[in-house]
Amino acid sequence: MSTSARYTREIPQRYRLEAAKCKGCSKLFFPPRLICDECGGKEFEPHRLSDKGKVVSYSVVRIGPSQFVEQVPYIVSVVELEDGVRLTCQVADAKPEELEIGAPVTIEFRKIGEEGDAGIIHYGYKAVLDRFK
Repeated sequence: MSTSARYTREIPQRYRLEAAKCKGCSKLFFPPRLICDECGGKEFEPHRLSDKGKVVSYSVVRIGPSQFVEQVPYIVSVVELEDGVRLTCQVADAKPEELEIGAPVTIEFRKIGEEGDAGIIHYGYKAVLDRFK
């Protein structure tokens, strides 16, 4: 999917790990929503999510799509942040045998890939194991 660099840089949840917090009941939404499914509220405020979390589930990708073929095997994980929000992301700098359910991780802003002849770089978040915890 091709997107302009300016558009993707304007998405706070992608580049600042930012959720929407309902002003009525304080429920967090990542990515943001227009209506709170808890109280029906329509007013939200930005909430910076913690970059610390733990691995809830993971899968090892051994045959990846063409743009990731040089990275196989790589790990895709569901991470639960300290705020309770769960997100799916790649686990960077780790081998499959190093990962386990419950492992502590830190979310980092990293290069995801490049697009087109101009080499437009796409960034996003990846999980990195906290090896010394």
